[in-house]
Amino acid sequence: MRTARFTLDPAFTIGEVNPRLFGSFVEHLGRCVYTGIFEPDHPSADAEGLRQDVLDLVRELGVTTLRYPGGNFVSGYRWEDSVGPVAERPRRLDLAWRSTETNRFGLSEYIAFLKKVGPQAEPMMAINLGTRGVAEALELQEYANQPSGTALSDLRAAHGDKDPFGIRLWCLGNEMDGPWQTGHKTAGEYGRIAAETARAMRQMDPSVELVACGSSSQSMPTFAEWEATVLAETYDLVDYISLHAYYEPQDGDVDSFLASAVDMESFIENVVATCDHVGARLKSQKKINLSFDEWNVWYTSKWHAIENSDARDWPEAPRLLEDNYSVLDAVVFGSLLIALLRHADRVTVACLAQLVNVIAPIMTEPGGPAWRQTTFFPFAQASRYGRGQVLDVRVDSPTYDTEKYGETSLLHATAVRAEDGTVTVFAVNRSRTEALPLEVALGGLGLTSVAEHSVLSDEDANARNTLEEPERVTPHPAEGTSLNEGTLSAVLEPLSWNVIRLT
Repeated sequence: MRTARFTLDPAFTIGEVNPRLFGSFVEHLGRCVYTGIFEPDHPSADAEGLRQDVLDLVRELGVTTLRYPGGNFVSGYRWEDSVGPVAERPRRLDLAWRSTETNRFGLSEYIAFLKKVGPQAEPMMAINLGTRGVAEALELQEYANQPSGTALSDLRAAHGDKDPFGIRLWCLGNEMDGPWQTGHKTAGEYGRIAAETARAMRQMDPSVELVACGSSSQSMPTFAEWEATVLAETYDLVDYISLHAYYEPQDGDVDSFLASAVDMESFIENVVATCDHVGARLKSQKKINLSFDEWNVWYTSKWHAIENSDARDWPEAPRLLEDNYSVLDAVVFGSLLIALLRHADRVTVACLAQLVNVIAPIMTEPGGPAWRQTTFFPFAQASRYGRGQVLDVRVDSPTYDTEKYGETSLLHATAVRAEDGTVTVFAVNRSRTEALPLEVALGGLGLTSVAEHSVLSDEDANARNTLEEPERVTPHPAEGTSLNEGTLSAVLEPLSWNVIRLT
């Protein structure tokens, strides 16, 4: 096969990686919370009922921002149900996932979980703009952030949380363009309530950072028009607009599935163009950044097969969306991470949906073990080594034909230069059958050796980690990777995710 090539030069960069790019998502959906992060009767549970085996894996995963409590769930969420003495909290029907919410885990428990994850874990709180509005948003903001001396801040202290939660990052609703959303709105209706809420929240605290709802996917019939209408109302009031995207093979088309990042990069670039068009029309110097606060591989076809079934009769924490990820899925997942890094100049928040059990990198069994899915490894490696300046990577690569995206490069890659001068190359070989030779010219970077070349691949593309075989798939070292006279030479295994660290 022809060799794939690109050049790295410190003079040509995309932008600095914001740590928030490695965020995740905890929604009251299925077993993400209950028997996921929170299981008081589990042998590893601490005094607050948090599973310490899960906490260890969350720390290893390297997540930063954690979006909460939804997702579709937030559009019926009553924040006051989730605070105060647990025994007095009401049980509610959750229309989004046709489940019963006990509220045993709520706002205080979420903040306590973040503190135990570590100082890098930042709250990202979503506000209900489906069934509620400005008044309830302000009440939640006062309860969470006001130090003391008001009815709601003193109520928080009475509930056992003397110190304010310090939530800086807020989502103004969730997927309000979607007819499936409780309280679904037109772009004009949503833009108006988002602007009113943002203006009021800034009156309370001008330093808050606010995310307006963008389109739920690029395939929505209102895509781009939605963003333009919403931003016309909110441009000077918000900091971000959201993007959501999920990918799975359609009709067995694996080759197009492997090229899913082509769609993700197009989505990002089209939203950036729309934001900048609105900014130009308003004659504004401000740039709206992007919050890609839901992304993943998700086999939605499996969900659609059960979402209207009679079996979902308001259970507590049912097993929903528990996709078990293969090597193939992990390679696509890694390619999506590369897409985010390649646009780090404008995508400054991103949240992998979700954290535990629900389309997640971490799985658990009630009363039993927790383990890493195949997708755990690309995320953990990107979070650990993908900090610094993203270098401009323009590949010269062999191509292949896809039904959805036409002619597509077999190589998908990016590189990040850390503060200490080390460089990490993240690369995916999309070929299912052939190894891909790679050469990288390293002009002016002062690199002299290969510290590591880690590969996630397997002869069985369907191999996955399960309760019975939790370590069936793990990264392994590559052989033969070298750096000579300023040129990196490597061979990327078929259908593989690669992390090459250079010093």
